[in-house]
Amino acid sequence: MRSLLALDFPLGPELESALRECVDTEQAFCVLDQRLSPRRRVEELELLGTTAILDPTGRSTFASGRSVENDIGLVMLTSGSSGPPKAAQLSWDALRASAEITQATLRGENPPVWYPCLPANHIGGLAVLLRAILSDATLLWGDADQLDDAAARGATHVAVVRTQLARHDLSGFAKVLLGGARPPAKLPENVVTTWGMTETGSGVVYDGYALAGVDVASVDGELIVRAPTLFTAYRDSPRPCCTGPDGRHDWFPTGDAGGVVDGRVSVRGRSGFIINTGGEKLWPEDLEAVLSTLEGVRDVAVTGVDDREWGQRVVALVVSDGRTFDGEIRALAGERIGPWARPKEIRYVAAIPRTGNGKIRRSELGDLS
Repeated sequence: MRSLLALDFPLGPELESALRECVDTEQAFCVLDQRLSPRRRVEELELLGTTAILDPTGRSTFASGRSVENDIGLVMLTSGSSGPPKAAQLSWDALRASAEITQATLRGENPPVWYPCLPANHIGGLAVLLRAILSDATLLWGDADQLDDAAARGATHVAVVRTQLARHDLSGFAKVLLGGARPPAKLPENVVTTWGMTETGSGVVYDGYALAGVDVASVDGELIVRAPTLFTAYRDSPRPCCTGPDGRHDWFPTGDAGGVVDGRVSVRGRSGFIINTGGEKLWPEDLEAVLSTLEGVRDVAVTGVDDREWGQRVVALVVSDGRTFDGEIRALAGERIGPWARPKEIRYVAAIPRTGNGKIRRSELGDLS
């Protein structure tokens, strides 16, 4: 059994150095979110089971911590987009496999030069750093918000969420990994869409196809995965397993709905958030993709609210440019999807709650007004 060290550093070279030392000594680690309030910080330390904390001033102990198995390299909280976060444990072998598989997929003639700009307490941000530490990539450090000139300064690869893609000119990068929320309909040629989660050790599907060594299947409409990058267990419970199309009971049920046709993976969304309205089923992500094309809609989320007549009524939460356009929203929903998709209620809000990697916090949408 080993201790679990929490790295309390902002994104930057000091964090890279601390991670390299953890790798060299096989010290199990987690990375803390720098934006947390003091109270939430303690809650997350307890969820992670941290035994010690390392920050720029030195090392301290955390009394509520628990040790981890010897093969564990990382403990990381899931995004919390569909409920309370859980602490997932990933082995050193899984972390190395993720770095090697993604490097082999993305590299050109030379090893990538990554520009880190996503929080390292999420798997998408940490994976960028580990591709340099566990494989042959290098990192170019700079301000996380100064993406527009990063390619001119030597960066070739970057991982971003949808908001960053919209705000910055990323045309100079050889490859732009886009994860988190559902991608927009039109994408530049250098953008690679990714699907994965903390439990899969970062993205395992690029542009609709599973990476080498990764198996993805659909059973009863749910995507299931088998890969060398999979997590070992949650901190407080074993890894869920299910039987795959090959009859083996070693696949991970992801909770995402989707299908696989001729090797191409399509993702519909989290199974638990499908809206059943008047006997018709509506995927929130489908309607969000439609409404986001309206001029003046800066952000949008769709949820279902219990309704005596409809079972659930469709509610659209819209961040606009100051205008209201209920008629246009309902007309477009009916035209592009069907009459059942027309929101019964439209709320104009200041912001949509999202995780650090851009996913909508769907469990919080019902509280917005």
